[in-house]
Amino acid sequence: MPSQRQKQFSVLVMSTAAFTMCFAAWMLFAVIGIPIKAQLGLNETQFGLLAATPVLTGSLVRLPLGLLTDKFGGRVVFFLLMLATVVPIYLIGEATQYWQFLVAGLFVGLVGGSFSVGIAYCARWFERKNQGFAMGVFGAGNSGAALTKFVAPALVVAYGWQFVPKAFATAMLIIAIAFWFFTYDDPKHRVSSSVKFSDQLRVLKNPRVWKYCQYYSIVFGGYVALALWMTKYYVGEFGLGLETAALLAACFSLPGGVLRAVGGWFSDRFGAHKVTWWVMWVSWVCLFLLSYPHTEFTVMTMAGPKTFAIHHNIWFFTVLMFTVGVAWAFGKASVFKYISDEFPHDIGAVSGIVGLVGGLGGFLLPIMFGALLDLTGVRSSAFMLLYGVTWVSLIWMYWTEVRRTDVMHGGEADVLHGGTAAVAATK
Repeated sequence: MPSQRQKQFSVLVMSTAAFTMCFAAWMLFAVIGIPIKAQLGLNETQFGLLAATPVLTGSLVRLPLGLLTDKFGGRVVFFLLMLATVVPIYLIGEATQYWQFLVAGLFVGLVGGSFSVGIAYCARWFERKNQGFAMGVFGAGNSGAALTKFVAPALVVAYGWQFVPKAFATAMLIIAIAFWFFTYDDPKHRVSSSVKFSDQLRVLKNPRVWKYCQYYSIVFGGYVALALWMTKYYVGEFGLGLETAALLAACFSLPGGVLRAVGGWFSDRFGAHKVTWWVMWVSWVCLFLLSYPHTEFTVMTMAGPKTFAIHHNIWFFTVLMFTVGVAWAFGKASVFKYISDEFPHDIGAVSGIVGLVGGLGGFLLPIMFGALLDLTGVRSSAFMLLYGVTWVSLIWMYWTEVRRTDVMHGGEADVLHGGTAAVAATK
């Protein structure tokens, strides 16, 4: 009979592997969408909708899946969810028309709901002092976005884009079976059967939940949107081939996933509030620089007019994207540290709500990126939009939290309950 520690380790490892596979499938159109766009002759807005369609259903099901996890346990919900998406993933490779890709994408998008299942499932296996780290390790499955960028381009070049969904469907089935055999269930982790779904939804009335939704809409919604958009951005802006573009795009996706565990550790050590505050400021600075479009201007000098050009070097651009990816990895962990600290008995419900709103950001933003590009012709308009969203989070955080706590020096570890109470400093 395995010990409690062995069960914790097995649940965390298998849940993280399963979530990585789910996220990789969720991001499938980020790579194969490019040859599909060329094949169907899609415009930028249509491509944005195609890439974001799986994110829509993945976002909408997060809340109900979180509630189901609280009621029935994460193991069975996670397993059935993965099984339900195997056939839709496979059928993407058989689609030939735009509407068929959209419909298949809606069903494949169900895997995006795996986050609210796995985050609650893993958190309940660990003591509160280690929940931030455990949720960070699980959240590192976001690196599935980078996995898609590493694997899918090579498969496209070798076998054609139609082969990629079939390979991913097979991998999903194998991971689902392994997950079932190497994870465990604990009835004590479920809410009482007498608790109704309406009771679980009462947390929607808490304004702190909506504030965390706003934070998550940028650190996760922005991450998903750019993970879908950046391969195409590198192709269009810098004229790279698909494989090179996907590799550089992974410089954003990979740290944005794997470093979430580090963000969880920092959140346990320094508090969710401090980590989130600095994440927002780093994001604000980087997005401001990324927003600056390719510009040429003429200055009248004593020697006559001189023209200057400002344009991001590809390496400087990639460093900025890497920095944003690191910041958002920490931010994704710190937001859920807020949740585990403040809503320990409603982790599934609250994570479902916050995940839903963050996921909707990941759905709407790529469509808005495409619409802005069609409207303005300026590729960096995508970063201008994200810069504005970050401003909203900074202002909201300042007025509800920062004015009441010291984030510049050592002191209070966190601010809870909308900034009205502080927990003791971590040692």
